Amino acid sequence: MNVIILAAGYATRLYPLTLTRAKPLLEVAGKPMLEWVLDNLAPVPGIRTVFIVTNHKFAADFQTWADGYAQRHPGRTFTIIDDGSTSDADKLGAIGDINLVIDRAQLATDDLLVVAGDNLFSQPLAGFAEATAGRAAVLGTYDVQDLEAIKKYNNLTLDGDGRVTAFEEKPAQPTGTVTGIALYWFAKTTVPMFKTYLAEGNNPDQPGRFIQWLYKRLPVHTYPVQGTWFDIGSKETLEEANGIFKQFQN
Repeated sequence: MNVIILAAGYATRLYPLTLTRAKPLLEVAGKPMLEWVLDNLAPVPGIRTVFIVTNHKFAADFQTWADGYAQRHPGRTFTIIDDGSTSDADKLGAIGDINLVIDRAQLATDDLLVVAGDNLFSQPLAGFAEATAGRAAVLGTYDVQDLEAIKKYNNLTLDGDGRVTAFEEKPAQPTGTVTGIALYWFAKTTVPMFKTYLAEGNNPDQPGRFIQWLYKRLPVHTYPVQGTWFDIGSKETLEEANGIFKQFQN
């Protein structure tokens, strides 16, 4: 299994913090967000290579970070993929970036785990890997426990087996508080469908849109992420995460 970490966004809502540093490299409770992601992926068995897809502006910064991280954690293999974009105006979008890495690194014959580099988890994700056995696709979920809060995310409806039966982005009238987060696993037989999705002219941004398209074609099961999850989208949530994640420092 390979891993793609999405890190090509420009995070304009966090300006000026992200004018000179990519959002996943901003520190939360003493270490870059990206390292929180990687540390929680550490127990997942069978990872071959971690591909970090980023934009041209920050590609060198990620390479410098990866070289240092690999020295501190021998055995980790990273490949930085520069998607060539220089601003929001010419970005490929998250789904476009995933497809770029699949094509460039020839990943269409192996299982794939995809996670956003700004997703913070307080607990290791070994259970997520276990939940993928025999599945075509698995989506990480989180219960935000607030009908108002979920309006800025997506809203899922699941059957008794945890399979997605409905998916709505930014619901005006949500029916529940469970949302799909940027944590995905795809079987090797599912991975080529990214190319199909894009060939049909679908929106290349927001990876959740791929799930919204996929669940009508293949079974998409879910895994409820436990502990604390944070989606860093503003200075306020960054400050809040700084305070909360101090308790999870090693």
